[in-house]
Amino acid sequence: MEKRELPGHIAAALAGAGGNTDSAGQSWEGRDLSGSGNPLHNFDQDDGTADAAYTEALSALVRGTGGEVDVVRALATARVFVPIVAQLAEEEAGAHGLSADKQADMALVTVQAPDGRRALPVFTSIAALEAWHPEARPVAVYAARAALSAVAEKAELLVVDPGAELTFVVRRPGMWALAKQQEWVPSYKDEWLTGIVSQAVAVEADISGVGLAPGGGIGAKTAAGQIVAGGGAGPELRLVLKVREGLGRTELQALAARLQRRLGGDPDFMERVDSLEISFTR
Repeated sequence: MEKRELPGHIAAALAGAGGNTDSAGQSWEGRDLSGSGNPLHNFDQDDGTADAAYTEALSALVRGTGGEVDVVRALATARVFVPIVAQLAEEEAGAHGLSADKQADMALVTVQAPDGRRALPVFTSIAALEAWHPEARPVAVYAARAALSAVAEKAELLVVDPGAELTFVVRRPGMWALAKQQEWVPSYKDEWLTGIVSQAVAVEADISGVGLAPGGGIGAKTAAGQIVAGGGAGPELRLVLKVREGLGRTELQALAARLQRRLGGDPDFMERVDSLEISFTR
C-alpha cells in the first residue's frame, strides 16, 4: 500500500495532542498548558463546540438574511476539526504464513462527492465529528490550515459538517482563498470575469448578449428539506447567452462546447470558477 504522509502542520498537531506524555516521554500530569505562551497548540481553552461567528453566519444563510460569502468569511477565522483515522501501512509474514507486526499510519479522511471529485470533510464541533465517524480522531486547526490540507490531498471541495442539519460545501475557489487567507469573491459576483467571458464570446456571430448569474448548484438543502442560497457543490456559475433566432439544438450544443473549451483554456477563468453551466435566451 502506498504510504500517505500527513501534512506537516496536521502531524505536528496530532503529535502534540491526545497522549499521556509528551514527545520526550514526560507526563502531562500537573503541567499548566494554558496561556498564550503554550507552544503545543492554540486551542487550550477550546470546549469543542462550534465557532459562534460561523454558527451565526450559517443561521443567517438559512434565514435568508446572509449569503455564502458571509459563511466563508466567518469560517476563515474559525477553528475546525479535521478527522484522522488509522490505516494499515505494513504487514509482514509471521510464523506459519500468518501476518504479523502490523503497522498503522494516521491519515486524513477524504470522501468522494456525488460528481466524483475528492472532498475533505471538516467539522465545527467534536459532537458533529463523532456523530459522523465515531472512530476518527479530531485534530483542531484553523480553517485556513484545513484548506491547505485539502489542497495537499488534491481535494477540490471542503465539506463542513457532513451529516449535520446543514452541510456547507466550500467549492474550490473558496477553498483556495481560505488556504491563501484571501477574501473569496464568488464567480457570479466577480466583475473581472465579465471581461474574460466577453472576449471569449466576441468571435461568435450567433451571440448578441451575455450575462453571468449564480449557477443552479450553489444552493444547499437542510436535513428538513429547506433550500438555502449557498453552500452547494455546484454548478457555481451560469453563463446566460442571448443567441439569434433559428439556431437548433445541435448548433447550440456545438456553440456551448466551443465556449467551454475556450474558457477552459484560460487560467484566470479556471482559477476563479469552480463549475459552469450554460443557458440560452432569444
